[in-house]
Amino acid sequence: MLEGVPCAAAAAARGDALLATASRVRAWLVLEQPGAWGRHALVESDLDRRVGAAIVERCRRWQVRPLLIRRPGGHRSTGPRRCYLAHSGARRSWLEALEVDDPAEVLDLDLTALAADRAPGLGERRDAPVYLVCTNGRHDRCCADFGRPLVRALAAAGVGDVWECSHIGGDRFAANLVCLPEGTYFGRVDPSTGPVLASDYAVGLLDLDHLRGRSCHPPLVQAAELFVRRASGLRAMSALVVTAVRGVHDDVVEVSFATPSATTWRARVSRAPSAAAVPLTCRDEASSCPWEYQLLALDQFEPSGP
Repeated sequence: MLEGVPCAAAAAARGDALLATASRVRAWLVLEQPGAWGRHALVESDLDRRVGAAIVERCRRWQVRPLLIRRPGGHRSTGPRRCYLAHSGARRSWLEALEVDDPAEVLDLDLTALAADRAPGLGERRDAPVYLVCTNGRHDRCCADFGRPLVRALAAAGVGDVWECSHIGGDRFAANLVCLPEGTYFGRVDPSTGPVLASDYAVGLLDLDHLRGRSCHPPLVQAAELFVRRASGLRAMSALVVTAVRGVHDDVVEVSFATPSATTWRARVSRAPSAAAVPLTCRDEASSCPWEYQLLALDQFEPSGP
């Protein structure tokens, strides 16, 4: 990365691919915390450091991803704080919302329930998506520089539940947007594209040009899904269901997908480190070789006759 060039701008100029870059997350604890956040938001904010550290530890123990959120534009609410609990499953996802008067109240929640496909009733069930835009500039300046214009555009367009959030991964793909409860990651979302992308998502349609992947799947399966969607034109989230994953050998898998029309798609995908090492964030002093994915074979099988 050239001196002074933001990582997101450098990655876009290189043409770094978005596919298969969603973080692996199946359970989420999302807590409203207004004000500034540091690089490690939960222990570097106005949230009591002991409470933040305890949340981090409990979430680590139960494999839950903790995030802080704040309302767009730095608006500070004076009442109870919003908390979201979500499960991003391969077949079932759910989202619940509750309010807490004291952030320490989340330490009493049964986080083991977030691993289940069935909503536990810890809060109010929500059917509409929640949109999280990373604006954690202390973690990476690109998150703030690219994320804040996007979150303002979404809020101005009247998109439903929109929040700024702490670090979600993939700084070089800013602006990054995660949609709960499915844990769908989008990258390089600009202010002109964001409202349309969110409107489509609300009715179950995916923007394939900005899709990074779904957090419930490992990277090779994320790649296979996007290759199939691009070939088939299937944008509906419900249009593809993973039915089988077969490891061929190291870093090669064969993934089968079913569709509502009973068509089966099968994709064989490989990955290998890129030939060139590059800095992956604005803070990186060392360079890394990100994975590159290749479609080796793609087959479509129509349902057999009666």
